[in-house]
Amino acid sequence: MGKEKVKTKYNKLSKNKINEMINILEDYYKDAKCSLDYNSPIELVVALILAAQCTDERVNKIIPILFNKYKNVYELAKAPISDIEEIIKPCGFYKNKALNISKTANIIVNNYNGNVPNTMEDLCTLCGIGRKSSNIILQECFKNTVGIAVDTHVTRISRKIGLSNANTPENIEKDLTLIIPKKYWSKINHIFVYHGRAICIARKPNCDICPIKDICMKNV
Repeated sequence: MGKEKVKTKYNKLSKNKINEMINILEDYYKDAKCSLDYNSPIELVVALILAAQCTDERVNKIIPILFNKYKNVYELAKAPISDIEEIIKPCGFYKNKALNISKTANIIVNNYNGNVPNTMEDLCTLCGIGRKSSNIILQECFKNTVGIAVDTHVTRISRKIGLSNANTPENIEKDLTLIIPKKYWSKINHIFVYHGRAICIARKPNCDICPIKDICMKNV
């Protein structure tokens, strides 16, 4: 018989420590913001579709090329999918992403009079746009914060430092909205993304220089 794997104990962070952690990270990452570049809601929608399994840096290079050719959602809705595929190919999974972009553009034109919808329910009807992306669109484009965008960085860091032990983004979001003051909801995703890229790197975290190393429970 092999050795039984010992499950790491989950240590839930206290409310006081949560506030301390947020204050430290907010001060450390003063310039934390959405790292996708966009000039309109439809550009952000498309950028979020492209960002799946792709770096924001690469997406930021492709968005201007795509929208230089197709100036708005109406032109994008009529664009041949093969043309979209060719432009977005560097972003990976380009066939599926091109199909989602085309479908989404047509949904916006046909169902929302050419305007990107501004509710969670309506945004989630767009192809390739889930709750995480919808939260970002609402916050960035409509200044409406209804939840917390939970991506891979937020998921990993939330578990590691003791904010949530849930198994799905939806349940992690529920946990976070219960313990994090609402004034931080729109910031916490950007802060965790910056932290996850700069210090709390998945494969090799730089714990020795981490500003919250004394708070982090190291639940790995």
